[in-house]
Amino acid sequence: MRRTLTAILGLAAMGAVMLPVAAFAEDTVSAGQFFANNVWMMLCAGLVFIMHLGFATLESGMTRSKNTVNILFKNTFIISIGILTYALCGFNLMYPGEFNGFLGFAGAGLSDLASADNTAGYASGGYTYYTDFLFQAMFAATCATIVSGAVAERIKLSSFMIFAAVFVAFVYPIAGSWKWGGGFLDAMGFYDFAGSTLVHSVGGWAALVGAIALGPRLGKYTKGRMNPIPGSNMSLAAVGVFLLWLGWFGFNGGSVLSADPVLTSYTLVTTCIAAAAGAVAAMTASWTLASKPDLSMSLNGILAGLVGITAGADSVSLVGAVLIGLVAGVLVVFSVMFFDRIKVDDPVGAISVHLTCGVWGTLAVGIFSMNPEHSFLVQLAGVAVYGLFTVVCAGILFYGLKATIGLRVEEAEELEGLDLAEHGGHAYDFGGSTRGFEDELPLGARRVSPAAATLATE
Repeated sequence: MRRTLTAILGLAAMGAVMLPVAAFAEDTVSAGQFFANNVWMMLCAGLVFIMHLGFATLESGMTRSKNTVNILFKNTFIISIGILTYALCGFNLMYPGEFNGFLGFAGAGLSDLASADNTAGYASGGYTYYTDFLFQAMFAATCATIVSGAVAERIKLSSFMIFAAVFVAFVYPIAGSWKWGGGFLDAMGFYDFAGSTLVHSVGGWAALVGAIALGPRLGKYTKGRMNPIPGSNMSLAAVGVFLLWLGWFGFNGGSVLSADPVLTSYTLVTTCIAAAAGAVAAMTASWTLASKPDLSMSLNGILAGLVGITAGADSVSLVGAVLIGLVAGVLVVFSVMFFDRIKVDDPVGAISVHLTCGVWGTLAVGIFSMNPEHSFLVQLAGVAVYGLFTVVCAGILFYGLKATIGLRVEEAEELEGLDLAEHGGHAYDFGGSTRGFEDELPLGARRVSPAAATLATE
């Protein structure tokens, strides 16, 4: 009797919730589909959020331990400022509604619960206004995070924070409006399913400009040779890459913008196949060139495959997905070598992963897409437009900061490490901290930073 009563009450409660939603969506999708879409999109927003943990662990693992706090601080700032600025202006810049195809703005801030359209009028009843904002905000912050790794270990914290805030508030949303907001590139037929260009190569172009504006880390290139600077923790780097792979289930899977069972599952299959192919290709290429298997190249091969497939994950064949991943895995290896040769210092390989493979993935839509309307020339035009726009915007920001408040830390601070110079402490304290008590210690027991030791001998 108790079970029967519980079941009746449960059905009644469900009906009380479902009936109004069914009324809202009766001309669009069913109540069940509305709930499924909305729950799936919220889950995907959470998965994309996990990617920020992946970026944080990857970047801290691929850089030196003396800069770990700085890396983690930047990643914490990016997701925080990204959500706030996207709520303030980014969302309505990127999705302005009716506009001239180049620039539009639907107003500052988000709609409150009383005025927001969360029913059949929004996204054809597929999901709510708030779910859409949350999902898109995660993408916006991801774009700025790409830059963090490429400029690591020598950029001033204050300068990076200003750059990231402006970039995620204005540059990314305006660029995004041209395709996803229904702008002029969308009207041309340019296709980017989940952001090989809109997220990854936009972030990659900015990363390239930042790395050039900063110059290489001290000791990276000397007398015509490249000196490897090993990361501090390859375990963290590997964890970061696998977290990013997990997050890509939301990144690409959520970009279906519904819980359509066939298209969603197909997108996840092409995504995983491309990632696996990228890993194998990078393993093979780097092992062949260096005669030793390289873990960092293999990890970047996974990311290369993921970035490459992102533009066409819903529209390429399974064979096409494999080929996209294989090419991306080889490209990332040669791209890292190329940028080292021209002395563009990128500690984590972000430029090669996100820019090189983002461009490849976008062009690959014009080669492998099963949709005959996708044109290689249109894809190429889109790549060029986004490249020019981002380079100009990033150049104004980085070189403007360089000319005013400065872009790079002092040489002594870089040698000492940004954790101590910018934050006053280290990420790891294996022997017990003595900072703050040095004057009370015998001279031989006092810690001397590398920078202080260098200066003391001059």
